[in-house]
Amino acid sequence: MILSDVKIREEMRKGRIVVRPFRPECLGTNSYDVHLGPYLSVYTSGALDARVANPVDEFRIPKDGYVLVPGQLYLGVTEEYTETHGFVPFLEGKSSVGRLGIDIHSTAGKGDEGFCNYWTLEMSVKLPVRIYAGMPVGQLIYFEISGPVARSYGAKQSAKYRTVSAHPTPSRMHLNFPATKKAPLKRRARRRR
Repeated sequence: MILSDVKIREEMRKGRIVVRPFRPECLGTNSYDVHLGPYLSVYTSGALDARVANPVDEFRIPKDGYVLVPGQLYLGVTEEYTETHGFVPFLEGKSSVGRLGIDIHSTAGKGDEGFCNYWTLEMSVKLPVRIYAGMPVGQLIYFEISGPVARSYGAKQSAKYRTVSAHPTPSRMHLNFPATKKAPLKRRARRRR
């Protein structure tokens, strides 16, 4: 079940849901609106490699905005720091943002119980569009969990996004691959017939 505005406030008082900064006017009927933080990052290496830490160029969004263009992936970040204990948070784009052709995440809309951080956004656009730091960009929806949780996200050794940062965090997919040294390529001698 999705938490209502009354239930979200109740859980905030208990400390099971944290949103900083909290703005009462951003609490909807069954969601909380989040805003675009001041930083964007773009990958700089051309073709990305899932086995390595791909370099990014981070910059601050100018006061007069920044034009996103199709064909480019932008990593953004929410202005809000959040914590979710005992619930599963989902981040979805606001309909007004979607109607501008902006996607705020590729596949990473679901958070985990115990996630305590800013949200990195995987942003792309259908048409060129100017965006601004501080604009409403998404909404957090909280779902109840059925059953106990054995290990919260923050307690998992494999959790790659636990380091708190108000900056966009690039992919850490490379941490899923075992660290191996490249062995020299062995060539077999061919037999002549």
